[in-house]
Amino acid sequence: MAYNLLNGKKGIIFGALNDRSIAWKTAERAYEEGAEFVLTNTPMALRMGDTHLLAEKCKTIVIAADATNVEDLENLFKVTLEHFGGKIDFILHSIGMSPNVRKKIPYDGLNYEYYLKTMDISAISFHKVIQTAKKLDALNEWGSIVALSYIAAQRTLFEYNDMADAKAALESIARSFGYIYGREKKIRINTISQSPTLTTAGSGVKGIDGLMDFTERMSPLGNATAEECADYCITLFSDLTKKVTMQNLFNDGGFSSMGMSYRAMHMYNKSLECKDCHTNPLNPDEDLPNDKL
Repeated sequence: MAYNLLNGKKGIIFGALNDRSIAWKTAERAYEEGAEFVLTNTPMALRMGDTHLLAEKCKTIVIAADATNVEDLENLFKVTLEHFGGKIDFILHSIGMSPNVRKKIPYDGLNYEYYLKTMDISAISFHKVIQTAKKLDALNEWGSIVALSYIAAQRTLFEYNDMADAKAALESIARSFGYIYGREKKIRINTISQSPTLTTAGSGVKGIDGLMDFTERMSPLGNATAEECADYCITLFSDLTKKVTMQNLFNDGGFSSMGMSYRAMHMYNKSLECKDCHTNPLNPDEDLPNDKL
């Protein structure tokens, strides 16, 4: 159901790759709510993904830009402002990638070149986007900037690796820039800490199925879906949240406030009843090594 929450608003959405992307779902919802926006992603992602199909559906344009490249960002903002004939009202940063995670390199053996890429792509790009927008005075007063985060910024999650560091930096950037941009231009900056979600990027995290099962059992309301995250983004783009800024907002079904749930404890107790305590109860054919127990 649409409520015209974004009627007349204009924006930029980073990171819509395919219909599994949270950015994709957010673009669809923003369009339903009356917004106009430009879609952007790296040239390689645009070749690999289906962003052009989303652009057709939402009657908009796609501008290639590498969010780690300031020149690309300056061009993106300038072309966008020209396209709309004025300033924009919202930005979604839905960008994240770790070469260390992709190559299954453990945290205590990181490749530091890859680590710097992780930080640049997943966190520093957020700072570059905001700094470029501010420099070009691209947003109207009371505009909104949102980035997608994850609870690994606060808690240690097995094999989330250097992406945890990137998410922690991302949330810090939202607070630090939120003060400056809010004070000077009344711009809101927030992050959404989303449940583990089976996006294209999320599916590359080792053990994502087991993680999603665990968080589903731990969360009173269950995991938040990509569509539900998109709904949350819409409220943050809207005028209903004009005084919400510098916050990391959990959209995780209550997981972030839980210690142990009945459903999770039940599964744990079942694992203790296994004939072989080295067996993974979610996958009986898998033996767990001693250092993973």
